[in-house]
Amino acid sequence: GPAGIPAMPRSRCPRPALPVLRWLPRYSRAWLPLDLLAGLAVGLTTVPQALAYAELAGLPPQYGLYSSFMGCFVYCFLGTAKDVTLGPTAIMSLLVSSYAFHQPVYAVLLAFLSGCIQLAMGLLRLGFLLDFISCPVIKGFTSAASITISFNQIKNILGLQGIPRQFFLQVYETLRRIGETRAGDAVLGLSCLATLAGLRAMKSHLPQAAPAEPLAVRISYLIVWISATARNALVVLFAGLVAYSFQVRGSQPFRLTGSIPQGLPAFRPPRFSLAAPNGTVPFQSMVQDMGVGLAVVPLMGLLESVAIAKAFASQSGYRIDPDQELLALGIANLLGSFVSSYPITGSFGRTAVNAQSGVCTPAGGLVTGALVLLSLAYLTSLFSYIPKAALAAVIISAVVPMFDAGIFRTLWRVKRLDLVPLCVTFLLCFWEVQYGIVAGVLVSGVLLLYSIARPPIKVSEGAVLLVQPGSSLHFPAVEHLRDSVCSRALAASPARSVVLDCSHVSSIDYTALLGLAELLQELRRHGLSLAFCGLQDPVLQVLLSADLEGFQHFRSWEEA
Repeated sequence: GPAGIPAMPRSRCPRPALPVLRWLPRYSRAWLPLDLLAGLAVGLTTVPQALAYAELAGLPPQYGLYSSFMGCFVYCFLGTAKDVTLGPTAIMSLLVSSYAFHQPVYAVLLAFLSGCIQLAMGLLRLGFLLDFISCPVIKGFTSAASITISFNQIKNILGLQGIPRQFFLQVYETLRRIGETRAGDAVLGLSCLATLAGLRAMKSHLPQAAPAEPLAVRISYLIVWISATARNALVVLFAGLVAYSFQVRGSQPFRLTGSIPQGLPAFRPPRFSLAAPNGTVPFQSMVQDMGVGLAVVPLMGLLESVAIAKAFASQSGYRIDPDQELLALGIANLLGSFVSSYPITGSFGRTAVNAQSGVCTPAGGLVTGALVLLSLAYLTSLFSYIPKAALAAVIISAVVPMFDAGIFRTLWRVKRLDLVPLCVTFLLCFWEVQYGIVAGVLVSGVLLLYSIARPPIKVSEGAVLLVQPGSSLHFPAVEHLRDSVCSRALAASPARSVVLDCSHVSSIDYTALLGLAELLQELRRHGLSLAFCGLQDPVLQVLLSADLEGFQHFRSWEEA
């Protein structure tokens, strides 16, 4: 290290295996109030969102709360990013409504199996698979999900019932029955939306209060900050009070959440069969019913969680370990399924609240989890008065910022080819989420393979023909190379010999080798030679061990 500062002995002080041991021993008293405050702020966002997301997933509202506490506790011990909070999210709820058929037994089993898959991926260090999902695919998916989810909630804001789940049918039915809108729900829903948008805008334009300012200014700053941060809880509380006062007077203009069973969920393993009216549905059939969901749900969960952890870690300037995030998420889902949770992942909105509240360590999650447990134990009777329109407003205000219109313009300016996977994903996600993601990944893959199959080849003519492939030679590219070399070498008059400059070629495979051997023979039939120059060691080893007849190579093409 620098003069006077002894270097940290790396070998004697390995990083503890359990992430909690990295921050707990050096926990300072100054962090405690910040972690408590952040945990509270996140909890006040979590409870109303949990009720709302359960509705989006097509499950009874208590399942949202059941899903919201285990992730907080597990992540506190196993997570590597201080800001991330795990719990139900809009996208997960959308997927659960597709694959769990509005049946809690399916949803809980899906959480269990997703947890097992994520845990296995973490132990096998398969986090790198996420690198194959490119940014345009993620943006296309989240933008489409934002529109789908917002539209899904319009029916609750207007108080319509019996609207189908499929996006296009939903749009059609909502527009067809817009005349049946209930005035109470619509007024409440729209005013909740306006309030949420206003508080959000206030928060983003809030200047930093300097400690030198008078007390009154600092206190008013704090009041605005708290009401803007806990805006979901405030709006839901206010709407609930309005609904309650109507209930007392004996008329009810709103559709309410309805009764929620009180108390904590039982701790028991998920059910592996389902009692149906005509006998039981065995485990195999349940797995077959969920089908692709068993791949889409764990992967999307991972993707959301790792992407959020990376985004906030880079803001705060520390690194996260994707495989450790995988393990944390897998264990959270696995243990969650024992308390009737549906699949969870990192939540962007609540993680942002956590970061803005100045959280110092993952311990803030303990406060959030405790808040959820307290509300399950004591507040469920009050939650039944929350109007559905208010919860719909909470969801819409959470997902609208996920729509990124700027990405279309940016890609048009930067790299237009990337618009192809973006648009394919975006459009197909309206039809079915999994088709959109799979198609986007395939299109990105094809674009990637095209650049391998058609590497840039630079040909300079002189006394000899100098041919420079711009990247490694793999089997799809070799025909293309052979054709371009042969056509140029034989077309020139007089025909010229060829020097192949391989300074950019770092690897070569057997098919490419055969193609080069054929090229050598073809040129020799016409009395021309082919010389190699600038070969890197691994490529030279391959070519030498192949015993090509007439093979000659030089250090640089000047020698040739």
